[in-house]
Amino acid sequence: MQGKIETQKTAGAAFMEENKKKDNIKELPEGIQYEVLKEGTGNKPAVSDSVKAHYKGTLLDGKEFDNSFKRGEPFTAPLRALIKGWQIALPMMNEGSHWRLWIPSDLAYGDRGAGSDIPGGATLVFEVELLEIVK
Repeated sequence: MQGKIETQKTAGAAFMEENKKKDNIKELPEGIQYEVLKEGTGNKPAVSDSVKAHYKGTLLDGKEFDNSFKRGEPFTAPLRALIKGWQIALPMMNEGSHWRLWIPSDLAYGDRGAGSDIPGGATLVFEVELLEIVK
């Protein structure tokens, strides 16, 4: 099990090293990388806010593990209840923004993974559209 986790982490680190060399990719001090697909004009949420958003989550190989766009139902949740990577990135987004995020495993589900679709140590890719801050 530990070998599979280390393999995921090594692959994620190698991917992130190459990905950050692209012109349109920005990297945060915590290691999250992002690409702005559309810049919104609304307010930015605080970590204490709840957000309504659409998202698609995939592994680095493109395997999709969740997609609210396909369901046609955005989710609403307190930002504090979401993975650490979202707690760091979403407060940088204006309402109406659409970003692609690359989140290292330590800011996602870590060594434990999530369910059968997200292996331990996996770097995750999210396409996130911040629809609104829910007061």
